[in-house]
Amino acid sequence: MAGTGVLPFVRGADFSGNDFQGDSFPETIGNMNGLRWLKLNRTGLCYLPEELASLHRLEYLSLSHNNLSNLHGDLGNLPCLRAIVARDNNLKSTSIPKDVFHLGELSVLDLSCNNLSEVPRELDNARNLLVLNLSQNNITTLHSRLFVNLTDLLFLDLSHNRLDILPPQMRRLSHLQTLILNDNPLLHAQLRQLQAMLNLQVLHLRNTQRTANNLPASLEPLQQLADVDLSNNELVRVPECLYTLCTLKRLNLSDNLITELSQCVDHWTRIETLNLSRNRLTSLPTAISKLSRLRKLFVSSNLLEFDGLPAGMGKLGALEQFISSDNRLQLIPEGLCRCGKLKKLVLRKNRLVSLPESVHLLPELEVLDVQDNPDLVMPPRPCDPSAEWYHIDFSLQEQLRQAGASPAVIAAAPCVPGSRDAVARKLRLRRRTDSAGDDQARQVLKGMTDVALEKSRKMEEVGDLVYSTVKARRWDEGLEKPSLDYSDLFTADVGTQPGVSAWLMENFYPVPIPQKEIGRFYEADCYIVLKTHGPGDGAGTAWRIYYWIGVEASLDKKACAAIHAVHLRNFLSARCRTLREEMGEESEEFCALFNGDIVYVEGGTPSGFYTVEEVVYPTRLYRCYGKKNLQLESVSPIASSLDPR
Repeated sequence: MAGTGVLPFVRGADFSGNDFQGDSFPETIGNMNGLRWLKLNRTGLCYLPEELASLHRLEYLSLSHNNLSNLHGDLGNLPCLRAIVARDNNLKSTSIPKDVFHLGELSVLDLSCNNLSEVPRELDNARNLLVLNLSQNNITTLHSRLFVNLTDLLFLDLSHNRLDILPPQMRRLSHLQTLILNDNPLLHAQLRQLQAMLNLQVLHLRNTQRTANNLPASLEPLQQLADVDLSNNELVRVPECLYTLCTLKRLNLSDNLITELSQCVDHWTRIETLNLSRNRLTSLPTAISKLSRLRKLFVSSNLLEFDGLPAGMGKLGALEQFISSDNRLQLIPEGLCRCGKLKKLVLRKNRLVSLPESVHLLPELEVLDVQDNPDLVMPPRPCDPSAEWYHIDFSLQEQLRQAGASPAVIAAAPCVPGSRDAVARKLRLRRRTDSAGDDQARQVLKGMTDVALEKSRKMEEVGDLVYSTVKARRWDEGLEKPSLDYSDLFTADVGTQPGVSAWLMENFYPVPIPQKEIGRFYEADCYIVLKTHGPGDGAGTAWRIYYWIGVEASLDKKACAAIHAVHLRNFLSARCRTLREEMGEESEEFCALFNGDIVYVEGGTPSGFYTVEEVVYPTRLYRCYGKKNLQLESVSPIASSLDPR
């Protein structure tokens, strides 16, 4: 490392692959005070070297594949630092200093492949983050404030963790373009936050226990979504929300339980890659022939037979790869061999008997894999591809000539459609037909006109009488609105004091709950929450009514919460709306009533209906923490929830 006189002018340095264990880190790096980027990957570092403190212009720092157990040092004193890549180390949640997240220029943070059990609490202070990668850790929960300030995120990777639910605040990520959630047990996550991510382009949900019931009903607002991965889930059919995505270019539905495709696949007008391998398909819809941009089609390991492939597949002019291994194909459609851009045709492990002769005429075919088809007999290869039997003239004149017809008969045959003689002949026939029936047509038309005029005249004569005797009656005039007494449901002082009130649905009736219990919601219960603004004397008073639905609530509780919320509105004589809030998907306005401190508790009151089920006492685990103010937090009853602190 001689020649320190030029070191201040070095803008980038890559020391990856060296052995800097112990005290062998070169001190000369501290003299490179003009460095903009520095790579120290696979150098055996166990701690951050002190020489980094003098690199005040450093913008990009890569520390991947080392033995770092913490990032404590002077990183917080590097004001220009924009990117920190600490992938594949031994970092824990407490190994990252808080001052790193206060760097004003920090926009890229990669902490993947580490030992994080939770997201660092101070991460929400990194307001300028654009790229966040927390994949391949042991994260079980995301605290509710994480995405309150990270609204500029463009890329978020949370794959290969242990997340079972996502905070509702994720809907604030309106600029997010890439969201990767692969390999997380998100069975109870409804993912309604997706509809607010209007700029989303890539969505990967592989192995997240997706079913038809835990996907949003519609993704139509996502007009830029082009890449969707729902492979390795439990889908028995293609979710309806996917058919509304006209911008899709890549769709992976492999490793599911799908038995059929809808004809609505023609909505995917821009799709280029479609993967349906390892499902239970017995046929492909005819509408798949309308996907004019489709380049790659994967349907391996299904139950496809010859009848299940549409004959119109020859219309797939852009198709380059057709992979259909491990099916039940005896033949393939002739039209498939008319896909002129086909480069790779894989048909191994089928029941093929033969192939169309035109398979030899595919001009760009590079790979033809027909292994493990023991009964296959390949068609003979034509010695002359330009032979006339490959270019048959199907015109009527040619067919008559082949049959030995006389020249007079051939000349009298119809001409080729579109030629000048054919058009003239059609015009002559049309004129002859029209002139023959002109007189008769005029007589019929005159008779119909006379009948219509006579009927109109009679209607005008009796019109005044008819409309004067008939009077329309509103449908609700015969209904009598019942008078309802809400005193059995709500007390007279409801809504008279500013603040928040709440009721629990129990045995079909709303039961008031104490103020100290408001904000603690049981998963198997439903609640009505009333927010009162103003003096409460009627003048200037405003109310807001919410009814909250627990994820494990029974049907009677859900119905009663909605009905009694309307009763409360009628009792207050208010014109306010009743808003539905679901567990885990609460709106920001609702969360603000409790300062964002909503607590979910397992269990709840029994259903109002009579049941004979035995009472099951669930195993619960609580984490106690705090010194002066003891806090009690419900956690999953698993070994990994035990906190050594």
